[in-house]
Amino acid sequence: MLKEVQLEIQRRIAYLRPTQKNDGSFRYCFETGVMPDAFLIMLLRTFDLDKEVLIKQLTERIVSLQNEDGLWTLFDDEEHNLSATIQAYTALLYSGYYQKNDRILRKAERYIIDSGGISRAHFLTRWMLSVNGLYEWPKLFYLPLSLLLVPTYVPLNFYELSTYARIHFVPMMVAGNKKFSLTSRHTPSLSHLDVREQKQESEETTQESRASIFLVDHLKQLASLPSYIHKLGYQAAERYMLERIEKDGTLYSYATSTFFMIYGLLALGYKKDSFVIQKAIDGICSLLSTCSGHVHVENSTSTVWDTALLSYALQEAGVPQQDPMIKGTTRYLKKRQHTKLGDWQFHNPNTAPGGWGFSDINTNNPDLDDTSAAIRALSRRAQTDTDYLESWQRGINWLLSMQNKDGGFAAFEKNTDSILFTYLPLENAKDAATDPATADLTGRVLECLGNFAGMNKSHPSIKAAVKWLFDHQLDNGSWYGRWGVCYIYGTWAAITGLRAVGVSASDPRIIKAINWLKSIQQEDGGFGESCYSASLKKYVPLSFSTPSQTAWALDALMTICPLKDQSVEKGIKFLLNPNLTEQQTHYPTGIGLPGQFYIQYHSYNDIFPLLALAHYAKKHSS
Repeated sequence: MLKEVQLEIQRRIAYLRPTQKNDGSFRYCFETGVMPDAFLIMLLRTFDLDKEVLIKQLTERIVSLQNEDGLWTLFDDEEHNLSATIQAYTALLYSGYYQKNDRILRKAERYIIDSGGISRAHFLTRWMLSVNGLYEWPKLFYLPLSLLLVPTYVPLNFYELSTYARIHFVPMMVAGNKKFSLTSRHTPSLSHLDVREQKQESEETTQESRASIFLVDHLKQLASLPSYIHKLGYQAAERYMLERIEKDGTLYSYATSTFFMIYGLLALGYKKDSFVIQKAIDGICSLLSTCSGHVHVENSTSTVWDTALLSYALQEAGVPQQDPMIKGTTRYLKKRQHTKLGDWQFHNPNTAPGGWGFSDINTNNPDLDDTSAAIRALSRRAQTDTDYLESWQRGINWLLSMQNKDGGFAAFEKNTDSILFTYLPLENAKDAATDPATADLTGRVLECLGNFAGMNKSHPSIKAAVKWLFDHQLDNGSWYGRWGVCYIYGTWAAITGLRAVGVSASDPRIIKAINWLKSIQQEDGGFGESCYSASLKKYVPLSFSTPSQTAWALDALMTICPLKDQSVEKGIKFLLNPNLTEQQTHYPTGIGLPGQFYIQYHSYNDIFPLLALAHYAKKHSS
């Protein structure tokens, strides 16, 4: 089998060479559901912009994603998704190419009504409908902008929210508090979908509901402050947005936050033709790409992430650092290292910048996963080039400085893990309001520090992270991964991280994790896990295997198992299979927001199988 693996590695390397861009990067589609496409159609129609060809293209993609039952979902095995269906339904009406009586929308309308109407949609969807005059602003919740003025030493302060919650909540709070809405001649009516019923009040008061009431009561105290304080809060919100706009006009390089910023600035009195708003629209349009044969708004580019991971996989596969392909990726990554302070400094002062962000344009918001990926890619070149060594060292220093007090590592910031804001009465508050340590981030950082910085479990920082991982291992031996799907992803990251820092292969906790992986291997030798795992918080198998999840599991197994182990051999055979179905290669295995936002990384089928095959070949020759 070794010869077959070596041939496959060379085939994959040859395939990748001509796809590299002139700047050294690899650019893949970051594909999600209908949300960004639907929101752009709504925005373009509301602004009455002459973008007819684009609107038609976006409409075609939305229609292409409709299921046979007339609904829209976020992944193949999902039974239904109310928010996605409402987003698609609304966008198709806005487009003007469809009317509510058209056959294509009838089943969707019936499903929306039978499911309780717009009021049952996710709050992100309801907000977008309200700001476009399609749904009455709810009276449920008011988050005062004076929260931005609360000092950071107070437990209930704005910077206890996660960075991704802050960047979305600020514009949403501005428009929502002012109950701003904007309509145009294209605005459809959705009154037939507003079938709100009186909610039955439960007499039971749970600990969670008491905490939510406590939080809301404290926020109401902020709301009762004098009006001039609230005016200062709105000014702070405006500055917060404007200071975090990237040079392409997007807010933090995300399409979603940029949509929200446009409406937030309009609510503050900006004109539709103002420079910052027109630049923001152009920025969203710059995220357009062709994904799976259709024009799609990427919520962000994933260029740094894809390039760093692929550069590392290629180097593991034997491509030397002197090769033009590796020189190009490392040169690109070095230029994308952050040089200015970001929001991470509020919980980590006195540390120099040195991280990397996710997207090509990102200069504000580094994260630990991209930083560890870039460090892996730069490590070999740093051994012979002092400029790269300096960049590598800054990355290592920043990464180490971001460790939480509990020993784990989070995605964007350190110690942003207070449970207070998880009790916000909003869907996904537990998933998005804070940024706690996770098994996937902690494991990936450990793997980076162990394999590329020479650190082991005797180092105090590593010892604390190892303890965090073992403390958070589940009873069945697995770990939950926050940013990939899901238990396979977290278990892969944890095992490879623990092994990299010297945890023994005979450790009973490692053996338990390996046994769990073996227990879920499918008959075809592959591994497949459903996106349902993210929302249900339990392992849910797929009826088929996917290349990326198989590669994750196989990479973990090979840290323990001999190559002749049946589970390894079967996994390798799956990765060598040239006849995988479109369903297997197009299933989303990345997560943005559990239950609402899943990601098909088009890069993953190139990156992770190559990495697993490379590790198989290296282990065979060692």
